[in-house]
Amino acid sequence: MEMAIGGRASRDVSRWFYAWMALACMAVAVLGFMPTYFMPMVQGRFAAPPIVHIHGMLFFSWTVLFCVQTWLVASGGTLAHRSWGLLGISIVTAMVFMTLAVVVEGINRSEAQGFGFEKRAFAWIQVSGMAFFGTVFTLAIVNLRKADVHKRLMLLATISLLDAPIARWFLTVLAPPPPAEGFAPPPPVFVSVPPAIVADLLLVAAIVYDWRTRGRPHPVYLVGGACLLALQLTRVPVSSTAAWQAIAGWIGAIGG
Repeated sequence: MEMAIGGRASRDVSRWFYAWMALACMAVAVLGFMPTYFMPMVQGRFAAPPIVHIHGMLFFSWTVLFCVQTWLVASGGTLAHRSWGLLGISIVTAMVFMTLAVVVEGINRSEAQGFGFEKRAFAWIQVSGMAFFGTVFTLAIVNLRKADVHKRLMLLATISLLDAPIARWFLTVLAPPPPAEGFAPPPPVFVSVPPAIVADLLLVAAIVYDWRTRGRPHPVYLVGGACLLALQLTRVPVSSTAAWQAIAGWIGAIGG
């Protein structure tokens, strides 16, 4: 009986750990976009095409839903969690297509401004990031009945998105002011690497938690984390290759 009670208590603690991790992910998203999106928008200083606002709304909706879903499981609302899962699939599907639309719009706009190569290079961050997120999310749905795999894949997928909000603080502090006239080029690809490494610290926290509670990290974190790190560290060389530049040019031509 004591073992049963202990095992149930351990599962409850684990559920709340993922709930707090999801809350941390949402906090990073909110605080990250605060200086470059939320505050300027409230102050009437943010001008962007509607597609950018829709893109932001979808990504923020995912972080909110992920937070709600983990808290439902932690509090015993498993049936509600499964029901809301269909909404998650719909949001992620929309995120994938909206990212493609934003990339197309950004490439075409930058081409007109004379920054085509820079934007095509930067688009690798967006496309590869969404490909990783979409793949991990799909694997999480496939492993829906394997709770230990499912929840870790969902956390890994969400953490992979957090380099974007963290990068906003890097750009706010380190980027030069925009030119008084003309257009600023897209940021260089290498600026995405430090924010990505910072975001990975949440994954490190999850690995440490596994180590303390399971005695070893889960394979999802080892394999998935290694793939994510490899993607992050190879962004710079891949983004400037002739192959990717040609692919990005083809993507931009979709909205040509």
